[in-house]
Amino acid sequence: MSLTLKRALSLIFFFLMVSGLSSCGYNQIQKNDEAVKKAWADLQAALQRRHDLIPNLVEVVKAYAKHERQTLEAVTRARAQVGQIQLSSEITSDPKAMARLAEAEGQLSAALSRLLMVAEKYPELRSSDLFRDLLHQLEGTENRINVARIRYNRAVERFNVSIRIFPNNLTNRFLLHYSTKEPFQAPLEAQTAPKVKFD
Repeated sequence: MSLTLKRALSLIFFFLMVSGLSSCGYNQIQKNDEAVKKAWADLQAALQRRHDLIPNLVEVVKAYAKHERQTLEAVTRARAQVGQIQLSSEITSDPKAMARLAEAEGQLSAALSRLLMVAEKYPELRSSDLFRDLLHQLEGTENRINVARIRYNRAVERFNVSIRIFPNNLTNRFLLHYSTKEPFQAPLEAQTAPKVKFD
């Protein structure tokens, strides 16, 4: 074989290797992993905003509804329970930790629903500018949390698909060793609407 032919074959082999590597999915998997991390951070920020607002909301309601202590204590307990869960990015790969987080967030949502029902009992509380502002902030925060959950779950879906399809699954198996991420799921109790009951 002539030297020119060897060089041409080497060059062809090099271009085939480069084109093969560019379609192995390595870069796409990395992008999808970063998208999951960003979506998780956005969800954490929205949850933190909610947790920061709750003490203010509770204090305002306390001033008006002193005898509704059980409801206020339930909100405080639920917030504390959520605060005990470490929201690191490693939680996204742990189904049990994600289930604990979803359950704690579900209990907090239920407690907040009961708190808002208490507010319905006190017209003077609803007319309070401070309460109204906090309520709007909380409603906006709940909407942000919902949007962040949806975006996180979409990012998880893209990532999980990207490490399972061919040839990306080979790249993941031999180079990256990523495991699938866990979507954020509502607890089973969330399927039942809270009952509004005035005594």
